[in-house]
Amino acid sequence: MAHVHVILNQKGGVGKSTLAVNLAAVTADVLGAGTEGGQPPVVAVSIDPQGSAVWWSERVGGGLPFDFVQAHDDLAGLAALSRIPSAQHVFVDTPGWLDLAESAGEDPLGKGAAADALRAVLSNAHDVIVPIEPEPLGFQPTQRTIERVVKPRGLPYRVVINNWDPRDGKADLEQTRAFVEAQDWPLARTVVRHYKLHTRASADGLVVTQYGANRVALQAREDFFRLALEVGLAAIPAPAKRSASSTRTSTAKSAQPAAANGTKAKSSGGAKNGKSTKNAKKVNV
Repeated sequence: MAHVHVILNQKGGVGKSTLAVNLAAVTADVLGAGTEGGQPPVVAVSIDPQGSAVWWSERVGGGLPFDFVQAHDDLAGLAALSRIPSAQHVFVDTPGWLDLAESAGEDPLGKGAAADALRAVLSNAHDVIVPIEPEPLGFQPTQRTIERVVKPRGLPYRVVINNWDPRDGKADLEQTRAFVEAQDWPLARTVVRHYKLHTRASADGLVVTQYGANRVALQAREDFFRLALEVGLAAIPAPAKRSASSTRTSTAKSAQPAAANGTKAKSSGGAKNGKSTKNAKKVNV
């Protein structure tokens, strides 16, 4: 069973796509390419209909070290993410803005396609990573995300301070840390620093493990490897123990066709030219 990690915050522009793609990249770098001729052990999934991560994955092309699936319109596939064959870790990039319902007693995710997709993802998530930028405008949306969406579902979560520019000094960083600690939320020790390399990576067709071998690139990579190590993303999930009878049942079921599919946007010829995903294939999940 794959571990499903959801990168979530109601606020847009906090770096969810960057975290999802680059955490998938460093985890794949640690775990390797998987069995010869088989699928990679790491999958990145986007439920953001804007498809920014799709474009990024296409720019990387054949060098993408993990599988990528655009599946915002595949509820059955999203509900079965933990059962993707060969996958050990699945990272889910979520939409840039969530209009949480305000009525008491109502599901805070509200109604609509985006809400349905997120509900399907959270139904089989193992943990949530909540990015927050060091600026007060992000405090309230982060609080709503954690208190109204994550905590009621009983999901383990961790807040990650993302996109901190050391040139701005430490005042905003310390204010953000103090806010998170005051809420008694678990906070990652690793702070992902702002680098121009990260903002240019999608256009340049690179993930963090493909940056050049210079001082700045090594520092940029270090943040993601430290974060992956800190939250245990590179650990291989232990296989579930099953009885002999359940094994026979599982074997019988494996002969049936897969019920859920997602849209695969992994590399194809001409991906470096930023072509659209109209020719994307279907993959079983």
